[in-house]
Amino acid sequence: MTHFRYLTAGESHGPGLTVIVEGVPAGLPIDEDYVEEQMARRQKGYGSGGRMKIEKDRAEIRGGVRHGKALGSPIAMWIENKDFANWTDAMSVAAVGDEVDKKTHTRIVPGHADFPGALKYLHHDVRNVLERASARETAARVAASTVARRILEQFDIDIRSHVISCGAEKAPIIDASEIDWGSVEASEVRAWDPDADARYRAAIDTAKKERTTIGGVMEIIAFGVPVGLGSHVMWDRKLDGRLAQAMASINAVKGVEIGFGFDNTARWGRDVQDVIVPDPDDRRRFRQLTNHAGGIEGGMSNGNPVVVHVAVKPIATMTRPLPSIDINTGEVIEAAYNRSDICQIARACPIGEAMMALVLADAFLEKFGGDSIAETRRNYDAYIDSHQEFGVGTNV
Repeated sequence: MTHFRYLTAGESHGPGLTVIVEGVPAGLPIDEDYVEEQMARRQKGYGSGGRMKIEKDRAEIRGGVRHGKALGSPIAMWIENKDFANWTDAMSVAAVGDEVDKKTHTRIVPGHADFPGALKYLHHDVRNVLERASARETAARVAASTVARRILEQFDIDIRSHVISCGAEKAPIIDASEIDWGSVEASEVRAWDPDADARYRAAIDTAKKERTTIGGVMEIIAFGVPVGLGSHVMWDRKLDGRLAQAMASINAVKGVEIGFGFDNTARWGRDVQDVIVPDPDDRRRFRQLTNHAGGIEGGMSNGNPVVVHVAVKPIATMTRPLPSIDINTGEVIEAAYNRSDICQIARACPIGEAMMALVLADAFLEKFGGDSIAETRRNYDAYIDSHQEFGVGTNV
Protein backbone atom coordinates (compact mmCIF):
# COMPACT_ATOMS: atom_id res chain seq x y z
CA MET A 1 0.00 0.00 0.00
CA THR A 2 1.43 3.35 -1.04
CA HIS A 3 1.36 5.98 1.72
CA PHE A 4 1.35 9.61 0.65
CA ARG A 5 2.45 12.08 3.30
CA TYR A 6 4.14 15.43 3.72
CA LEU A 7 6.08 17.42 6.31
CA THR A 8 6.74 21.16 6.60
CA ALA A 9 9.28 23.11 8.65
CA GLY A 10 10.09 26.77 9.11
CA GLU A 11 8.92 29.97 10.76
CA SER A 12 7.05 33.01 9.51
CA HIS A 13 10.06 35.37 9.56
CA GLY A 14 12.80 32.74 9.36
CA PRO A 15 14.95 32.09 6.28
CA GLY A 16 12.21 30.07 4.59
CA LEU A 17 9.98 27.01 4.58
CA THR A 18 11.04 23.43 3.87
CA VAL A 19 8.66 20.85 2.39
CA ILE A 20 9.11 17.08 2.08
CA VAL A 21 6.56 15.01 0.14
CA GLU A 22 6.84 11.23 0.28
CA GLY A 23 5.02 8.40 -1.49
CA VAL A 24 4.89 10.01 -4.94
CA PRO A 25 4.68 7.49 -7.82
CA ALA A 26 7.57 7.65 -10.26
CA GLY A 27 6.88 9.26 -13.62
CA LEU A 28 4.49 11.91 -12.30
CA PRO A 29 5.03 15.14 -14.26
CA ILE A 30 5.93 18.05 -11.97
CA ASP A 31 7.73 21.37 -12.48
CA GLU A 32 8.35 24.59 -10.58
CA ASP A 33 6.16 26.75 -12.83
CA TYR A 34 3.14 24.58 -12.01
CA VAL A 35 3.91 24.84 -8.30
CA GLU A 36 4.29 28.63 -8.53
CA GLU A 37 0.96 28.98 -10.35
CA GLN A 38 -0.88 27.30 -7.48
CA MET A 39 1.05 29.19 -4.79
CA ALA A 40 0.25 32.54 -6.40
CA ARG A 41 -3.46 31.83 -5.88
CA ARG A 42 -2.91 31.76 -2.09
CA GLN A 43 -1.57 35.31 -2.19
CA LYS A 44 -4.61 36.90 -3.83
CA GLY A 45 -7.58 38.26 -1.93
CA TYR A 46 -9.37 41.51 -1.13
CA GLY A 47 -8.57 42.53 2.42
CA SER A 48 -5.10 40.94 2.49
CA GLY A 49 -2.37 42.40 4.68
CA GLY A 50 0.98 43.94 3.75
CA ARG A 51 2.93 40.66 3.80
CA MET A 52 1.52 39.83 0.36
CA LYS A 53 3.29 42.89 -1.05
CA ILE A 54 6.62 41.58 0.24
CA GLU A 55 6.51 37.89 -0.63
CA LYS A 56 6.18 36.40 -4.10
CA ASP A 57 6.17 32.74 -3.29
CA ARG A 58 8.09 30.30 -5.42
CA ALA A 59 9.03 26.79 -4.36
CA GLU A 60 12.41 25.57 -5.53
CA ILE A 61 12.44 21.80 -6.08
CA ARG A 62 15.63 20.46 -4.53
CA GLY A 63 15.18 16.71 -4.80
CA GLY A 64 13.01 13.88 -6.05
CA VAL A 65 12.44 15.23 -9.57
CA ARG A 66 14.58 14.76 -12.67
CA HIS A 67 13.86 16.08 -16.14
CA GLY A 68 10.33 17.08 -15.13
CA LYS A 69 9.31 13.69 -13.72
CA ALA A 70 9.08 12.38 -10.16
CA LEU A 71 11.68 9.73 -9.36
CA GLY A 72 9.64 7.88 -6.74
CA SER A 73 11.89 9.18 -3.96
CA PRO A 74 10.85 11.97 -1.54
CA ILE A 75 10.39 15.37 -3.18
CA ALA A 76 12.05 18.27 -1.35
CA MET A 77 11.09 21.93 -1.85
CA TRP A 78 12.38 25.21 -0.45
CA ILE A 79 10.37 28.46 -0.19
CA GLU A 80 12.41 31.56 0.61
CA ASN A 81 10.99 34.18 3.00
CA LYS A 82 11.88 37.55 1.45
CA ASP A 83 11.09 39.33 4.72
CA PHE A 84 13.87 37.44 6.52
CA ALA A 85 16.25 40.18 5.40
CA ASN A 86 14.63 42.40 8.04
CA TRP A 87 14.76 39.71 10.73
CA THR A 88 18.27 38.24 10.47
CA ASP A 89 19.16 38.99 14.11
CA ALA A 90 15.71 38.44 15.59
CA MET A 91 15.38 35.03 13.89
CA SER A 92 19.03 34.00 13.94
CA VAL A 93 19.65 30.28 14.40
CA ALA A 94 22.80 31.05 16.36
CA ALA A 95 22.71 32.72 19.78
CA VAL A 96 22.87 36.54 19.69
CA GLY A 97 23.85 39.10 22.31
CA ASP A 98 21.59 41.50 24.17
CA GLU A 99 22.84 44.37 22.03
CA VAL A 100 20.66 43.30 19.07
CA ASP A 101 16.91 43.72 18.73
CA LYS A 102 15.50 40.26 19.31
CA LYS A 103 11.95 41.52 18.73
CA THR A 104 10.83 39.81 21.90
CA HIS A 105 7.07 39.46 22.12
CA THR A 106 5.22 39.19 25.43
CA ARG A 107 1.77 40.70 24.73
CA ILE A 108 -0.86 38.01 24.24
CA VAL A 109 -3.33 38.29 21.36
CA PRO A 110 -6.74 36.86 22.37
CA GLY A 111 -7.78 34.12 19.97
CA HIS A 112 -4.21 33.37 18.83
CA ALA A 113 -1.95 30.45 19.72
CA ASP A 114 0.16 32.73 21.95
CA PHE A 115 -1.37 31.97 25.35
CA PRO A 116 -1.69 28.16 25.31
CA GLY A 117 1.57 27.82 23.39
CA ALA A 118 3.56 29.92 25.85
CA LEU A 119 2.30 27.94 28.84
CA LYS A 120 2.61 24.57 27.12
CA TYR A 121 6.23 25.06 26.00
CA LEU A 122 7.26 27.39 28.87
CA HIS A 123 8.19 30.20 26.49
CA HIS A 124 8.61 33.64 28.04
CA ASP A 125 8.95 35.10 24.53
CA VAL A 126 5.73 34.21 22.70
CA ARG A 127 7.40 34.88 19.35
CA ASN A 128 8.62 31.30 19.75
CA VAL A 129 4.96 30.28 19.37
CA LEU A 130 3.50 32.75 16.89
CA GLU A 131 6.30 32.32 14.34
CA ARG A 132 5.25 28.72 13.68
CA ALA A 133 1.54 29.26 14.39
CA SER A 134 1.43 31.92 11.67
CA ALA A 135 -0.57 31.22 8.50
CA ARG A 136 2.71 31.67 6.64
CA GLU A 137 3.14 27.91 7.13
CA THR A 138 0.24 27.30 4.75
CA ALA A 139 2.45 28.35 1.85
CA ALA A 140 4.34 25.10 2.45
CA ARG A 141 1.09 23.11 2.48
CA VAL A 142 0.04 24.60 -0.84
CA ALA A 143 3.44 23.71 -2.29
CA ALA A 144 3.07 20.12 -1.05
CA SER A 145 -0.45 19.95 -2.43
CA THR A 146 0.71 20.70 -5.97
CA VAL A 147 2.21 17.22 -6.04
CA ALA A 148 -1.08 15.78 -4.79
CA ARG A 149 -3.00 17.77 -7.43
CA ARG A 150 -0.75 16.39 -10.15
CA ILE A 151 -1.57 12.85 -9.05
CA LEU A 152 -5.31 13.53 -9.01
CA GLU A 153 -5.23 15.34 -12.35
CA GLN A 154 -3.90 12.19 -14.02
CA PHE A 155 -7.29 10.66 -13.20
CA ASP A 156 -9.46 13.67 -14.09
CA ILE A 157 -10.09 14.72 -10.49
CA ASP A 158 -10.48 18.50 -10.30
CA ILE A 159 -10.66 20.57 -7.10
CA ARG A 160 -12.35 24.00 -6.93
CA SER A 161 -13.40 26.48 -4.25
CA HIS A 162 -15.42 29.64 -3.72
CA VAL A 163 -16.63 31.83 -0.87
CA ILE A 164 -20.25 31.21 0.11
CA SER A 165 -20.34 33.82 2.86
CA CYS A 166 -18.23 36.75 4.03
CA GLY A 167 -19.21 38.10 7.41
CA ALA A 168 -23.02 38.27 7.38
CA GLU A 169 -23.20 38.43 3.57
CA LYS A 170 -24.08 35.24 1.68
CA ALA A 171 -24.03 34.22 -1.96
CA PRO A 172 -27.10 32.57 -3.54
CA ILE A 173 -27.11 28.76 -3.37
CA ILE A 174 -26.28 27.24 -6.75
CA ASP A 175 -25.35 23.77 -8.01
CA ALA A 176 -21.58 23.50 -8.33
CA SER A 177 -21.90 22.29 -11.94
CA GLU A 178 -23.39 25.66 -12.87
CA ILE A 179 -20.62 27.83 -11.40
CA ASP A 180 -18.41 29.78 -13.81
CA TRP A 181 -15.05 29.00 -12.23
CA GLY A 182 -13.30 31.53 -14.43
CA SER A 183 -15.38 34.26 -12.79
CA VAL A 184 -14.48 32.91 -9.35
CA GLU A 185 -10.76 33.02 -10.15
CA ALA A 186 -11.13 36.58 -11.44
CA SER A 187 -12.93 37.73 -8.30
CA GLU A 188 -10.74 39.09 -5.49
CA VAL A 189 -13.28 37.76 -3.00
CA ARG A 190 -13.80 34.46 -4.89
CA ALA A 191 -17.52 35.02 -5.44
CA TRP A 192 -19.30 33.47 -8.42
CA ASP A 193 -22.10 36.05 -8.18
CA PRO A 194 -21.38 39.73 -9.09
CA ASP A 195 -23.85 40.98 -6.47
CA ALA A 196 -22.22 38.85 -3.76
CA ASP A 197 -18.81 40.10 -4.94
CA ALA A 198 -19.87 43.71 -4.29
CA ARG A 199 -21.44 42.87 -0.91
CA TYR A 200 -18.36 40.93 0.23
CA ARG A 201 -16.11 43.87 -0.63
CA ALA A 202 -18.37 46.27 1.20
CA ALA A 203 -18.33 44.06 4.29
CA ILE A 204 -14.53 43.96 4.26
CA ASP A 205 -14.35 47.74 3.81
CA THR A 206 -16.67 48.22 6.79
CA ALA A 207 -14.56 45.91 8.95
CA LYS A 208 -11.43 47.83 7.98
CA LYS A 209 -13.11 51.13 8.85
CA GLU A 210 -14.15 49.68 12.21
CA ARG A 211 -10.56 48.51 12.74
CA THR A 212 -11.64 44.92 13.21
CA THR A 213 -11.75 41.72 11.15
CA ILE A 214 -14.36 39.40 9.64
CA GLY A 215 -14.44 35.72 8.68
CA GLY A 216 -16.49 33.64 6.29
CA VAL A 217 -17.34 30.22 4.91
CA MET A 218 -15.76 28.56 1.89
CA GLU A 219 -16.96 25.64 -0.18
CA ILE A 220 -14.34 23.16 -1.41
CA ILE A 221 -15.47 20.75 -4.15
CA ALA A 222 -13.66 17.80 -5.73
CA PHE A 223 -15.11 16.64 -9.07
CA GLY A 224 -14.43 13.23 -10.59
CA VAL A 225 -13.65 11.39 -7.35
CA PRO A 226 -14.22 7.63 -7.89
CA VAL A 227 -16.43 5.60 -5.59
CA GLY A 228 -14.60 3.79 -2.78
CA LEU A 229 -11.94 6.13 -1.37
CA GLY A 230 -11.72 5.75 2.40
CA SER A 231 -13.36 2.90 4.32
CA HIS A 232 -16.12 2.11 6.78
CA VAL A 233 -14.10 -0.54 8.63
CA MET A 234 -12.09 1.64 11.05
CA TRP A 235 -12.60 5.14 12.44
CA ASP A 236 -9.34 6.61 11.19
CA ARG A 237 -9.86 5.37 7.62
CA LYS A 238 -13.15 7.21 7.12
CA LEU A 239 -12.73 9.79 4.37
CA ASP A 240 -15.04 12.37 5.92
CA GLY A 241 -13.14 12.14 9.21
CA ARG A 242 -9.82 12.62 7.45
CA LEU A 243 -11.12 15.61 5.52
CA ALA A 244 -12.63 17.20 8.62
CA GLN A 245 -9.34 16.87 10.52
CA ALA A 246 -7.37 18.32 7.59
CA MET A 247 -9.69 21.30 7.18
CA ALA A 248 -9.80 21.97 10.93
CA SER A 249 -5.99 22.13 10.93
CA ILE A 250 -6.07 25.32 8.81
CA ASN A 251 -5.45 28.49 10.80
CA ALA A 252 -8.64 30.09 12.22
CA VAL A 253 -10.93 27.27 11.05
CA LYS A 254 -13.62 26.55 13.66
CA GLY A 255 -16.22 24.57 11.74
CA VAL A 256 -16.33 21.86 9.05
CA GLU A 257 -19.33 20.16 7.45
CA ILE A 258 -19.50 17.50 4.75
CA GLY A 259 -22.15 18.38 2.19
CA PHE A 260 -25.07 20.12 3.87
CA GLY A 261 -24.53 18.46 7.23
CA PHE A 262 -25.88 21.25 9.42
CA ASP A 263 -28.82 22.22 7.21
CA ASN A 264 -29.81 18.56 6.92
CA THR A 265 -30.47 18.41 10.67
CA ALA A 266 -33.52 20.66 10.23
CA ARG A 267 -35.08 18.54 7.45
CA TRP A 268 -37.05 15.30 7.39
CA GLY A 269 -34.99 12.18 6.80
CA ARG A 270 -36.90 11.42 3.61
CA ASP A 271 -35.77 14.78 2.22
CA VAL A 272 -32.11 14.29 3.09
CA GLN A 273 -31.07 10.84 1.79
CA ASP A 274 -29.66 10.64 -1.74
CA VAL A 275 -31.87 8.21 -3.66
CA ILE A 276 -30.02 5.85 -6.02
CA VAL A 277 -31.26 4.83 -9.48
CA PRO A 278 -29.76 2.63 -12.22
CA ASP A 279 -27.85 4.50 -14.92
CA PRO A 280 -25.98 2.60 -17.65
CA ASP A 281 -24.26 5.83 -18.73
CA ASP A 282 -22.64 6.36 -15.32
CA ARG A 283 -19.33 4.56 -14.81
CA ARG A 284 -20.67 3.28 -11.48
CA ARG A 285 -23.76 1.85 -13.27
CA PHE A 286 -25.87 3.85 -10.81
CA ARG A 287 -26.30 7.48 -9.81
CA GLN A 288 -27.79 9.51 -6.94
CA LEU A 289 -30.59 11.96 -7.70
CA THR A 290 -29.14 14.45 -5.19
CA ASN A 291 -25.89 15.04 -3.31
CA HIS A 292 -26.97 16.12 0.15
CA ALA A 293 -24.30 13.86 1.67
CA GLY A 294 -21.50 15.75 -0.06
CA GLY A 295 -20.18 12.73 -1.94
CA ILE A 296 -19.35 10.64 1.13
CA GLU A 297 -21.44 7.90 2.74
CA GLY A 298 -20.26 5.55 5.50
CA GLY A 299 -16.80 7.09 5.39
CA MET A 300 -16.36 6.32 1.67
CA SER A 301 -16.63 8.42 -1.47
CA ASN A 302 -19.75 7.46 -3.44
CA GLY A 303 -18.73 8.87 -6.82
CA ASN A 304 -20.50 12.22 -6.49
CA PRO A 305 -18.55 15.48 -6.10
CA VAL A 306 -17.00 15.66 -2.64
CA VAL A 307 -18.27 18.86 -1.00
CA VAL A 308 -16.88 20.39 2.19
CA HIS A 309 -17.92 23.66 3.85
CA VAL A 310 -15.31 25.30 6.07
CA ALA A 311 -15.97 28.12 8.56
CA VAL A 312 -13.07 30.53 9.14
CA LYS A 313 -13.35 32.84 12.15
CA PRO A 314 -12.24 36.50 12.03
CA ILE A 315 -8.48 36.74 12.35
CA ALA A 316 -7.21 37.47 15.88
CA THR A 317 -4.87 40.38 15.14
CA MET A 318 -6.67 43.73 14.78
CA THR A 319 -5.66 47.35 14.26
CA ARG A 320 -7.82 48.21 17.30
CA PRO A 321 -6.34 45.70 19.77
CA LEU A 322 -8.41 44.03 22.46
CA PRO A 323 -7.53 44.25 26.16
CA SER A 324 -5.02 41.58 27.10
CA ILE A 325 -2.09 40.76 29.39
CA ASP A 326 1.69 40.56 29.41
CA ILE A 327 2.55 36.84 29.69
CA ASN A 328 5.50 37.49 32.02
CA THR A 329 4.29 40.28 34.32
CA GLY A 330 0.52 39.73 34.30
CA GLU A 331 0.08 43.44 33.55
CA VAL A 332 -3.21 44.32 31.84
CA ILE A 333 -2.34 45.97 28.52
CA GLU A 334 -3.50 46.16 24.92
CA ALA A 335 -2.93 43.09 22.77
CA ALA A 336 -0.05 43.25 20.33
CA TYR A 337 -0.67 44.25 16.72
CA ASN A 338 1.23 42.67 13.88
CA ARG A 339 0.63 43.16 10.18
CA SER A 340 -2.38 41.03 9.23
CA ASP A 341 -5.39 40.57 6.95
CA ILE A 342 -8.77 42.21 7.50
CA CYS A 343 -10.45 39.17 5.94
CA GLN A 344 -8.64 35.99 4.92
CA ILE A 345 -11.52 33.89 3.58
CA ALA A 346 -10.64 34.37 -0.11
CA ARG A 347 -6.99 33.48 0.55
CA ALA A 348 -8.10 30.49 2.62
CA CYS A 349 -9.84 28.92 -0.38
CA PRO A 350 -6.64 27.70 -2.11
CA ILE A 351 -5.49 26.38 1.27
CA GLY A 352 -8.75 24.44 1.61
CA GLU A 353 -8.19 23.08 -1.89
CA ALA A 354 -4.67 22.10 -0.82
CA MET A 355 -5.90 20.13 2.17
CA MET A 356 -8.58 18.45 0.04
CA ALA A 357 -5.92 17.45 -2.51
CA LEU A 358 -3.53 16.11 0.13
CA VAL A 359 -6.21 13.94 1.76
CA LEU A 360 -7.65 12.67 -1.52
CA ALA A 361 -4.21 11.85 -2.95
CA ASP A 362 -3.40 9.83 0.16
CA ALA A 363 -6.74 7.99 -0.01
CA PHE A 364 -6.36 7.47 -3.76
CA LEU A 365 -2.91 5.90 -3.47
CA GLU A 366 -4.06 3.89 -0.46
CA LYS A 367 -6.74 2.41 -2.72
CA PHE A 368 -4.83 2.01 -5.99
CA GLY A 369 -1.14 1.94 -4.99
CA GLY A 370 1.59 1.84 -7.59
CA ASP A 371 5.31 2.58 -7.50
CA SER A 372 4.91 4.33 -10.86
CA ILE A 373 2.06 6.42 -12.19
CA ALA A 374 1.67 3.88 -14.99
CA GLU A 375 1.09 1.10 -12.46
CA THR A 376 -1.42 3.28 -10.60
CA ARG A 377 -3.23 3.83 -13.90
CA ARG A 378 -3.51 0.09 -14.57
CA ASN A 379 -4.88 -0.55 -11.09
CA TYR A 380 -7.37 2.29 -11.40
CA ASP A 381 -8.64 1.24 -14.84
CA ALA A 382 -9.13 -2.37 -13.70
CA TYR A 383 -11.12 -1.17 -10.69
CA ILE A 384 -13.38 1.10 -12.76
CA ASP A 385 -13.96 -1.74 -15.24
CA SER A 386 -15.00 -4.04 -12.40
CA HIS A 387 -18.08 -1.91 -11.78
CA GLN A 388 -19.54 -3.23 -15.02
CA GLU A 389 -20.35 -6.43 -13.11
CA PHE A 390 -23.03 -4.61 -11.13
CA GLY A 391 -26.61 -3.56 -11.87
CA VAL A 392 -28.43 -2.46 -15.01
CA GLY A 393 -29.66 -5.91 -15.96
CA THR A 394 -26.39 -7.73 -15.27
CA ASN A 395 -26.74 -11.24 -13.85
CA VAL A 396 -24.14 -11.92 -11.15
